[in-house]
Amino acid sequence: MTDAKFEDGGDRPLRLKALDIEDLTVLSSLAQDAVFPASEMRWDRKARRFALLINRFRWEDAPNAKIGKRQVERVQAVLSIEDVIAVKTQGVQPGDADTIHALLSIGFEAGDDDGAGRVILTLSGDGAIAVDVEALEVLLRDVTRPYIAPSRKVPAHD
Repeated sequence: MTDAKFEDGGDRPLRLKALDIEDLTVLSSLAQDAVFPASEMRWDRKARRFALLINRFRWEDAPNAKIGKRQVERVQAVLSIEDVIAVKTQGVQPGDADTIHALLSIGFEAGDDDGAGRVILTLSGDGAIAVDVEALEVLLRDVTRPYIAPSRKVPAHD
């Protein structure tokens, strides 16, 4: 029997939790350029949870794909925000399965109360989702196996 090596975890699904701004910055970078239809948004008021089923670009694997001369990948993931008080949208029609949104960043604006604030999901095309929370807790969890990105390209921005 041998000890596990760092490389052994390379293809494992991501399971990350952000409890502060530094964690959220890392999580945001891994979720950048994820795409989803508005029909994959859910706000469970009773559970106080807002969740998105996203198709996440695998930024963590892109350098290895380039070195290995293989296609870049996406994976379906759940992005959930806990302790939600309210959800507001701009440029997003909840339930719309035809419009695909691209996630550009996830940020946090601290409120007046200790730990409370607003998680801001900035979308392409001037869209945004503002999620008021009692405390910062955002989770990102891959839920499928990776698949070849349909565009076969690394996302690029102007």
